[in-house]
Amino acid sequence: MNYVTYGGVTVGICLLIHQAVTWWPGRKALIKDPIRHLSELLPFLLSWAYGCLTTLGVGGLVGTASSATLGLSNWLGDAALVWGVGGHVGQLAARPTFVPLSGPGVAIVLILTVALVAAAKRSRHGGEIKRGAWCGITLGTSAGVAGFAAVPLALAANWCGDSVYGAL
Repeated sequence: MNYVTYGGVTVGICLLIHQAVTWWPGRKALIKDPIRHLSELLPFLLSWAYGCLTTLGVGGLVGTASSATLGLSNWLGDAALVWGVGGHVGQLAARPTFVPLSGPGVAIVLILTVALVAAAKRSRHGGEIKRGAWCGITLGTSAGVAGFAAVPLALAANWCGDSVYGAL
């Protein structure tokens, strides 16, 4: 289990704000064609969900990459809080409990990893996909609303894995 600090959550929220500001088409455009504009958020949101899943007890290379990304984000955010606004370093912002992934759920994360890497390399949304995964890693274990989203994501991955591998 990876733990996130206030600095890591700050980095995640900054990534989320960056995505929202760069995506915002304007009020009139959004009202005129909401489906098209909202669908532009899908690459970010789907990769955000993937990032959340990687923080829930995944090991191996995927878990190590997720843990390293979270550790770097915690360090960067803590440094920015301490040197930028005089905050305190290392305060945990993690949820006290989490839903771990089952064996088949972890297999689903591996399958999603292959899909995410391929999409990030081949899609015109590569930057959004990478930012979304990074944002999900930093906010997936937080105590806020984003952290609570990790619970249904883990349950869905476990259910999907049990359904796919149980049918074999």
